[in-house]
Amino acid sequence: MQLSLKQKIAFGIGAVGKDMVYALSASYVLYYYQDILGLSSTFVGLILMIARVFDALNDPFMGVLVAKTKTKWGKFRPWLVSGTVLNAFVLYALYAAPNLEGAGLMVFFSVVYILWGVTYTMMDIPYWSMIPAITSTPKDTENLSVIGRTCAGVGAAIMAVGTMKSVELLGGGNEREGFRYVAIIVAVIFIIAEIVCALFVREREDSSMETVKVKDMFKALFQNDQALIVVLSIVLINSALYITSNLIIYFFKYDIGGAGWVNDYTLFSTVGGVFQILGMMVVYPILRGVKLTNTGIFKICLVADIAAYLILLGLCLAGVHQLVILLIPGAVVFLCNGILSVLTTVFLSNSVDYGQLKTGHREESVIFSMQTFVVKAASGVAVFITGIGLDLIGLVGNSDQTGEIAQQSAETLKGLEFLMTILPIILLGIAILFFIRKFKLTDAVVQQNAELVQASKED
Repeated sequence: MQLSLKQKIAFGIGAVGKDMVYALSASYVLYYYQDILGLSSTFVGLILMIARVFDALNDPFMGVLVAKTKTKWGKFRPWLVSGTVLNAFVLYALYAAPNLEGAGLMVFFSVVYILWGVTYTMMDIPYWSMIPAITSTPKDTENLSVIGRTCAGVGAAIMAVGTMKSVELLGGGNEREGFRYVAIIVAVIFIIAEIVCALFVREREDSSMETVKVKDMFKALFQNDQALIVVLSIVLINSALYITSNLIIYFFKYDIGGAGWVNDYTLFSTVGGVFQILGMMVVYPILRGVKLTNTGIFKICLVADIAAYLILLGLCLAGVHQLVILLIPGAVVFLCNGILSVLTTVFLSNSVDYGQLKTGHREESVIFSMQTFVVKAASGVAVFITGIGLDLIGLVGNSDQTGEIAQQSAETLKGLEFLMTILPIILLGIAILFFIRKFKLTDAVVQQNAELVQASKED
């Protein structure tokens, strides 16, 4: 039985809601606690890294817990709904910090952020793990994965586009109050989106989910060298993306500056979000339509991404801060990241057949669960590097959120420009070198593997 349009739409709505929440946390927690509340960026980055790595390590355990769940509502929906409601409340607490200072604020942030990660895992793992349980064919599995990732990109784009402008408007110039209101709105949207998903997306009656030990999950991954290469690529690409997303707000506030910096940042993010979605939904299908291979598209996007960062760095060093000009390399970066996010999901799907032929076991759910694991780990490492970098360049936070924007030295601003371009270039350069040397799941190999797997079923 094929997936219905209603199921696809509901699953996509769930992805939009949950990634709005994730984007609000991934891109703005450092800014909120460092720049607005005055905590050390290194401390904030350290807590974010510890919490996200712990959260990533907790993912496999959550997967096992879900697999062992038996209720009249199925394995996934009870966790999806309960995790969503709890996470929504913790999200509000995260952006409604009490008037604490020093050690008190540090303790509050540490506890609440770790709670946010734990409750997010409660709903995120069931969301992605239920794909094999609601689909009946490998093609539906791939299609639903692409729908989920594309709609997740939409959710992230909405937050990139609307967060700071909403903070400005709702807070009346008070960023602290503005973030509190934004958190309330996002939390409500989140709950509604996941309830819609739970109501219309149900696992098949004949579906089963094998309960495996955590060590066996990692063993299955390490036996599949092609899945490992994709996982490493995801780590490198997402680390580059999260470094950029965490630093770009500082670039617009302090480097470009001016009274209209929020408008400039919002326009840049809007254009970036549009191009990211275009990359996923329009440009990638077009490139496939002209017979370009997936591996070829992947290499082209990595090279174009690096070139765009180099151009952006050149413009900054030349003192070119006109928004219209900066939008050109920025749009290319977002476009490429949109395509790369789809391709990494496709490559993971392709690695399932490869792993089955190599080991004799089909570890579909394990492979897909690792995508969430590595994205969280990558974001944790990236934000820690970002936090250290901000302290090293001597950026002075603007903790008096209703006052004038703090002035930064010329050396600090140059350091900021290097951080947000050179670090992503290095990470993307490693990704392309490793991919060219090690990845071998070309379109021809994927087709051959699919035929071999099908033949084994018929024997």
